[in-house]
Amino acid sequence: MMKQSSKAPRNNFNGSASRARRALGVSLGVVALGLAPSPALAAPSLEQYRHFRALSIDLLGRMPTRDEVAAFERPDFDLDAWIEKGLQGPGYAERLERVYMDVLRLEVSPAFQFVPAPTTLRRETIVGPDKQPVYVYYRQNQRRARDATDGEFCLTKAETGLQFPTNQPPVGTAIPVTKAALDASTVLVKPWWLYRDFQGPSPALLHGKEWERADPAFSPMKELLVEPDGKTPTVEIRVCKEEAQSTAAGYPYITGRPSLPKGAPIPYDRLRPLPLDDGYAKSHKGESYSCRGALGASTSIDCGCGIGLQYCTPGDGPGNDPRAFSLPTHVPLGLERPIGGAPQSTSSWYKLWWSEEAKHFFGRLFGDDRDFREVLTSRSTLVNGPLAQFYRAGARASCCNREKSLGMAEETEPLFDESALPADLPPEDAATWKVVNDRGPRAAGLLTMPIFLAKYASRRARAAAVYTTFLCKQFVAEKAELTPSTEPNLMLRPGCASCHATLEPLAAYFSRVEETSWVFLPPKQFPVQNPVCKQNAQGKAPGFCDFFYDAAFSNKTIGMLRGAYASPAHAESGPAGAAQELVKTPEFAACAVDRVASSFLDRPLGDDDAALKKALIATFVAGGYKMRPLVRALLHAPAYGGSNNLAPDAWRKAGSP
Repeated sequence: MMKQSSKAPRNNFNGSASRARRALGVSLGVVALGLAPSPALAAPSLEQYRHFRALSIDLLGRMPTRDEVAAFERPDFDLDAWIEKGLQGPGYAERLERVYMDVLRLEVSPAFQFVPAPTTLRRETIVGPDKQPVYVYYRQNQRRARDATDGEFCLTKAETGLQFPTNQPPVGTAIPVTKAALDASTVLVKPWWLYRDFQGPSPALLHGKEWERADPAFSPMKELLVEPDGKTPTVEIRVCKEEAQSTAAGYPYITGRPSLPKGAPIPYDRLRPLPLDDGYAKSHKGESYSCRGALGASTSIDCGCGIGLQYCTPGDGPGNDPRAFSLPTHVPLGLERPIGGAPQSTSSWYKLWWSEEAKHFFGRLFGDDRDFREVLTSRSTLVNGPLAQFYRAGARASCCNREKSLGMAEETEPLFDESALPADLPPEDAATWKVVNDRGPRAAGLLTMPIFLAKYASRRARAAAVYTTFLCKQFVAEKAELTPSTEPNLMLRPGCASCHATLEPLAAYFSRVEETSWVFLPPKQFPVQNPVCKQNAQGKAPGFCDFFYDAAFSNKTIGMLRGAYASPAHAESGPAGAAQELVKTPEFAACAVDRVASSFLDRPLGDDDAALKKALIATFVAGGYKMRPLVRALLHAPAYGGSNNLAPDAWRKAGSP
């Protein structure tokens, strides 16, 4: 069977594999490697050489070596055993991982920035008592007991000569701060990014000296390792006192201060009016809550970043998304062999590890030959130190400012139960990956991982990604003229119904996962039909309901949870319910076969492949939805053996890129 040409775009791995195959479309043994078989033995045919080359690329991730070609040319070479060995190796697992990472584009960073104020330490430069520049780290919107600095930087204009606008360089003429003022508002800390033993009573393993790390994935940028002069190594940093606290729980800070009269000037030392008492804080005075959530910094003076600032990430300035760590700018060969690197932002640091979690999840799924249905249903994952830090702090910092108005001050049913995290993974340990067997009852494979929820930020985007990736179906609109309509139900609106009749019920599974986030909205505080968010006589619901409840589907009795109108039952079952339903469909197995076979054959499956596809689906299902039986059968199929038999220039004549 000759390889068919297709102008359809391929994923990056497949394109690279195809180009590698085409570039050496001649005998590997005779021409490309300068080897010649023994004259006493029949040489392998050109087709056999091409087949072996393709197998090597697909199973090992590279062209065969000279020694491997020589072994292939021996009469006792066992191709079946060689294939079986390749199916057990990391190249095979990476090959399959690449299929789905590319389809979902999970290595392309989500567009939005993730810089949570409760976990981001920004940095200002002031003049110290000795008239030398001094760095001071702080959090935005941190509540402080001193009125002059409450909700702002911890030193005043009178003390520093400067004011510190949000996300902007300081304004004013710097003056030396007195030692008394500096000591009253700041403290020296040995942080986690400088000391490997930061949790100990006397940290001594300093980065770059006593603590040598070979892991290139953890590399604090130079500006975090030296003093303002750019040369003196930093051995401890100065942090505002509130941020340096290590208590686990805080209490609402109540000042009783009145709001400024309309038109009254802002106090001299401040850029913003003094923070007023939060409504939730006033009604819950004396009640404690976790310092890891969003309320910790914004409504309490008790909450800091923990021992060694372990729950916060550093930044090199006061900007919106300050730089923190040197990361590869591109990683075509993997983190261990990056090409190019540069200081990148805090947001980039988080997004890198979200993507790496998905890669390791796929790697385990295929490397251990697990049931492929786990891609959607599994409650397990793998984490390293930066991810463990994210799940303990960064993820929790996404909640709960808006949510508190409806009774949720901190996450009660998170998608990832932090108690399942390994206790021995410090934030800087990027090289060690550990399995978490059970993230919690709300977890659902890839569907509840941050990279998926961030990449596909809306309910409909998440539903569409699942539909196209795992069922191989597309939404195709009917040919109808769109007319003006006030119908809010897209399953009924003319011109929209042909797609949305399917999309909306699928999107409803994600109604309890906030858009652009991973905060799960539990039924207790967020019932699908909530009387708290009903409409008044003017057709308006309370303002705090608008983010969570949809006025278009609410009435004077109840408010309807956004996205749930298409199927309240789907909203209740959540992403885990979607996963269970999707893997039961016949399209799930057929789609997996189609994606893998198309990738290995380097062309879409066509009508002529119907018998092959049917046989592969039967093998896949009978093998417990495991990929090795499927790939093994595919590699032995005549279609694969003949998929590389075009002449070297045939693809050019066919018009492929």
